[in-house]
Amino acid sequence: MEDHTNEGQPVIGIVDDNDSVRAALRRLVESMGFRARTFASCEEFMVFDQRDKTDCLVLDVMLPGMTGLELHDWLITSGSRIPVIFITAHSRGVTHAKACKADAVAFLEKPFNDGFFLEAVRAAIKQRMPNT
Repeated sequence: MEDHTNEGQPVIGIVDDNDSVRAALRRLVESMGFRARTFASCEEFMVFDQRDKTDCLVLDVMLPGMTGLELHDWLITSGSRIPVIFITAHSRGVTHAKACKADAVAFLEKPFNDGFFLEAVRAAIKQRMPNT
């Protein structure tokens, strides 16, 4: 887990097994003035002791081990209401339908437009922190 801080700003968690994707999304999130925390796996995010302070979770759907959809289900079952943006390079109708049914803020196919991503992050933050 990498912690990149902009104290006092919303925290965006990024879970993706691809180092370059994590780094690019971290830079994009930080360019918005937000804090970024990156994780290489769902399991790594699950044991993060401050996960409930995450204001938005960017979550790859297809990950080795636990999938993004499985992590999202686990979060809901554990009572967490972190807004989720699903990202994937492997779009399939069933996966997209599951993500939409899971009340995801957005479902973005890689490579996605930075503007769409930033819009989704802002929507997630508004959902989590309505007064921002």
